[in-house]
This record gives sequence, structure tokens and C-alpha cells, in this order.
Amino acid sequence: MEAMLNKLIDICTEAGSKILLAIIIYIVGKIIIGRILKFIEKSKLTEKMDPTLRTFLSNAARIVLYIVLVISIISVLGVPMASVITVLASAGVAVGMAMQGALGNLAGGIMLMIFRPFSVGDYIDAAGESGTVKAIAMFYTELLTIDNKYVTIPNGTLMNSNVTNYSREPLRRVDIDFNCGHGQDISKIQEIMLEEMQKCGKILTDPAPFARISGATDTAMTFTLRAWVKNEDYWDVYFDLCENVVTALGAAGITGPTVSVQTRSE
Repeated sequence: MEAMLNKLIDICTEAGSKILLAIIIYIVGKIIIGRILKFIEKSKLTEKMDPTLRTFLSNAARIVLYIVLVISIISVLGVPMASVITVLASAGVAVGMAMQGALGNLAGGIMLMIFRPFSVGDYIDAAGESGTVKAIAMFYTELLTIDNKYVTIPNGTLMNSNVTNYSREPLRRVDIDFNCGHGQDISKIQEIMLEEMQKCGKILTDPAPFARISGATDTAMTFTLRAWVKNEDYWDVYFDLCENVVTALGAAGITGPTVSVQTRSE
């Protein structure tokens, strides 16, 4: 009886020491992981990286480090690694089948980092949503819309969708249609449009601004105005031209100058 009691005490002592060691490893490991992640974020090497790649690498490092920590704790607890590997393999198959969508999003995140259709800070239109890219995580991409709504899109969906990146190219073309009444002097209208574009200091001269009649209906003639600008000046020029051209046409006696409705995007 005494021998059994001593053996039970030895078992409890050994198990308790393993559990205590596992707790210590968890606490110390968590502190070390936190410091490693801070070092990665603040190191000079990562500061030179693109924000998109920096965020992705930080998330990947976090996952890998915690996997290593869990495996270390399991090893300290005395669980045979062969059994752990067998269980993990079986669980991996089951979890993989149950999480096909999540794994697809992970693969999508990796593909986004390789092909780079957009970066953090770009304004995009994709999967029915539009906004500025705030972060590209392992499984989803975060957007902030122009009316300050937070949107997340699964990376797998993004990889299978058409993506329009409004920020990638340094130049954009402003296209505006104006409607004027019939019987007006076409050359005069085009001249006024070109004059207003020349007055706008943000419009580029190469390629040259364009203003021509482009169509007509039973009630009006349609004139198309096109001007190339720097990407960041797009909406300033768009609204300035809408206001200034309509005002100038009205002041010149042109009847019915209006701007055709344009769906707004960044």
C-alpha cells in the first residue's frame, strides 16, 4: 500500500513538474514572440519593405512562432512526437476538408503577395466593393470606403474577381460629357471647353486636351471633354471642369449646358 502511495506521489510530482514547466514555457514563449514581432516590425530591413509585404510577413511570422511554441509545450508534457504527428496528419485532413474556403483564402493571400495587383494605400474596385486598401492579411483584405466604412473581402474571392486599381498608374484621364441645345455654334463650344482646360493648371499638355462633339439626341448635342492629369489631381480637375465649363458656356450664351451623369469612383 505504501509502495503504491509513493508511486502515485512520484507520478503526480512528475506530472506537476511537467505542467509547471509547460506553463513557464508558454509565458516565456509568449513574451519572446512578442519581442520578436516588435523587432520585425521596427527593424531597418522591414521598414524599407513595402507596407503590404511587411504586414503579410508579420502575420506569417506570428502564426509560425505560435506553432513552434505549441509543439514545444507538447514535447515538454511528454507526449510522443510520433503520436502527435499522426494525430496532426489525421486532423489536418479533416480540418482541410472542413476549411476548404479558408485554405483557398490563404492561397489567395499568397498569390496576392506574388502577383501584387494592388498594395496597401491603393484605391481599388473589386468583388462589388470599392475602397482604400488598409491591410492584406493572411485570409482577407481590409478596405476603407470613401464614406468611412470598414470592409473585409476574402482573398480567395479577390483572386477570382476583376480588380480595378485606380492608384497604380501615375496618370489618369478625365472624361466628361456635356449636353448643349441644338442650333449652337459647335466650333465655339469646343473652343470654350479648350480654353477652360488651358486655364486649369493641373491639366497636362502632353497628351493634349481634347474637346469634340460626340453625339446627339432629339433634344441636345453631346460634347466630350478629355484631359490627362496626375492621379492625385483627378477629382479636383473633374469638379473644377464641371463647374467652370458649364459657367463659361452659359456666360457665352450657349443654351442648356449640362453635365451628363457619371458614376463616381475614386
